[in-house]
Amino acid sequence: MSVIDAVPAVNVNRASWPTSTASRTMEYMQSQPVAHFCLLFLATCFFLADHASAQHMDAPDAPCRGPASNAQTTACFISASKTADEQPNKVYVRIREVLSTDEQSDLQAAQRQWLKFRDANCSAERNLYAGGSAAPMVYAACIEANTRQRTTDLKAMYGWRLQKFGKAIE
Repeated sequence: MSVIDAVPAVNVNRASWPTSTASRTMEYMQSQPVAHFCLLFLATCFFLADHASAQHMDAPDAPCRGPASNAQTTACFISASKTADEQPNKVYVRIREVLSTDEQSDLQAAQRQWLKFRDANCSAERNLYAGGSAAPMVYAACIEANTRQRTTDLKAMYGWRLQKFGKAIE
């Protein structure tokens, strides 16, 4: 006789169990397929609405958010990308001051790879608008946003080292 055969059968009466809120909700949802679909649809819409402005030029922290023509917005993003490009260069120079020769080489290699990635990434985004008047604006906005993010990343990665040597960045 096995151990399983020795265990007496237990008759479980689930009707006597208290029902949880989750189980009552599931029972309701199963009995109301239209309501279930509507709730799922609304949840999906709310999720997508939050991510609908994924373009760099529409980001909440984008510098050129006012209403303007494509030409004006493109000029704004080109100017903003040049300004943004100054920041990681300043941070990069400051960081190199507190690194060993090997660490400087590592940073330089990483920076070169990042520039290749940024340019390829923004070209791919621009190509989504190939032939359209928004393509240059999209490219400039992408360059600006990626460059601004790189500055933030450099400060996060090397900020402790800069503080340690008294070279902290604003």
